[in-house]
Amino acid sequence: MRYYPLLLDLHDSHCLIVGIGKVGQRKLATLLKANPAHVTVLDTFALEDVEDSELLQLLNNPLVTYACRDFEASDVTGKTLVFASTGNRAVNKAISSACAEQSILCNVIDDPSAGTFTVPAHIEKGDLLITLSTGGASPALSRKIKKELEQQVGNKYAPVVTLMGRIRPLILEQANDTAQNTAVFRSLVSSAIAEAIQQGDRATAEEILRSTLPETLHSNIGALLHELI
Repeated sequence: MRYYPLLLDLHDSHCLIVGIGKVGQRKLATLLKANPAHVTVLDTFALEDVEDSELLQLLNNPLVTYACRDFEASDVTGKTLVFASTGNRAVNKAISSACAEQSILCNVIDDPSAGTFTVPAHIEKGDLLITLSTGGASPALSRKIKKELEQQVGNKYAPVVTLMGRIRPLILEQANDTAQNTAVFRSLVSSAIAEAIQQGDRATAEEILRSTLPETLHSNIGALLHELI
């Protein structure tokens, strides 16, 4: 395994994207979904020359600052993630070198081996996020597998993720031992709750919850299923 699988919380992080062509634009759109503290974007065109409405919308996001200028090594200071997406190998190399000097994670679009991380193909269904990677060997194969997984998973598990997110803190508040909590969680995800929600079968969903959750939580079942079914 070449890369270490990792999901990052970027809420308090500052990020940098150098080069906002089509690839950089996709990087920015995905990055903003993670709600970072701030994203600096550098490129060499004036905003008044931009005709792409989607790009303008991204650059006008309150979390984004766009600067029309060339990259400087000091731009990476204080950043958590840096994306080198200029399309110019010499510039991208300078970006990755500046990041390496400060031990900052860097993604280089035209040479993954020159950076320290890659962005995997991913499937996003509500709070469910599935990522996959071929270690940079074949992005085309990653896309193929992604399509197959999207067809297989569909929207079946997204509501269950929401449901478990509601149940988990309630279970932990019961102050039972870890083994008991684990048994409840595993029982729920092994049950037919996903199918019941998908089919709109509220009676079955409620019965599964009643038979699985501690009796002290039965009064919460209506709220747990709110807007899910």
